[in-house]
Amino acid sequence: MAAADLDIITFGRSGVDLYPLAVGTGLEDVFSFGKFLGGSPANVAVAAARLGHRPAVITGVGDDPFGGYVKQELVRLGVDDGFVITADDLNTPITFCEIYPPDDFPLYFYRRPSAPDLQVRPEDLDLAAIREVPLFWFSGTGLSEEPSRSAHHAALEARGRTRHTVFDLDYRPMFWSSVEEAREEYRRALQHATVAVGNREECEVAVGETEPERAADALLEAGVEIAIVKQGPKGVLGKTRDERVEVAPNLIQVINGLGAGDSFGGSLCHGLLSGQSLTETLTRCNAAGAIVTSRLECSTAMPTTEEIDLLLDGGDPNHGQTIDQMLAGIRSRGLGEDAQR
Repeated sequence: MAAADLDIITFGRSGVDLYPLAVGTGLEDVFSFGKFLGGSPANVAVAAARLGHRPAVITGVGDDPFGGYVKQELVRLGVDDGFVITADDLNTPITFCEIYPPDDFPLYFYRRPSAPDLQVRPEDLDLAAIREVPLFWFSGTGLSEEPSRSAHHAALEARGRTRHTVFDLDYRPMFWSSVEEAREEYRRALQHATVAVGNREECEVAVGETEPERAADALLEAGVEIAIVKQGPKGVLGKTRDERVEVAPNLIQVINGLGAGDSFGGSLCHGLLSGQSLTETLTRCNAAGAIVTSRLECSTAMPTTEEIDLLLDGGDPNHGQTIDQMLAGIRSRGLGEDAQR
């Protein structure tokens, strides 16, 4: 896809998610895994593609079979892979999780000594495409290490504070040497963002506030046009300089809470680009995130417009499927065969 045809570029993590095909079982006792595309900015791009957009992702993979899988899966799921670099000396990262519904989903990242997505250099970037794309999405993790840090700042300098430049605060403490280092980088990046989205803990890193109202106000004071604070079971708060919106969460059976934020992000991209009101955008973001929590995987679980509509109308986007039926469907599609023991 030509750069001029893109309407979204995301920048940051990609990799392979190896999720247990069992619920409520520790990894030491799991013998079968599903293999899926992973990495938050990659998943956001997939979520947006499911809603009809033309996204690309700037990321890196290793020169290994998992790297080939990431690129292949991006394309299969509607994401342009033209900005994916290959690092010859690093492996494509993998991430394991454990699934203990409704609210315990430990993650185990294998990204040492570094990950290829953190090796994207300023000279690897198509700055013209970044400058001109209607929506540019970046995450906090990409600021945690060089040369990715410099590449992010080069991208943001080239773009300026162009609408829509979205900062997913996405704080993962294991990727940083200290909170203070992260806060310094976050504040620098906020100077270029027009939208910021994060949970209360991420807002504390970015602006020193956890109380949602104060956190949103602090993000606005930092210069963004839209501040979005996720409040977990209390829903989501969105603020601009002259509007305040609070949207309650959707009630749905949770299987795996991972990936909900990425689905939320894809719907946020859609709402911004399609001119939806802040209320409609956040309502649909919440619904999209809820749908993914009711499914096992992340990237391949991203909902369509019709599924979001169905949930908002009181229907069941999973059509009554149980977790056992979902797992059987994953096995029958062949997803996970490469990772099964």
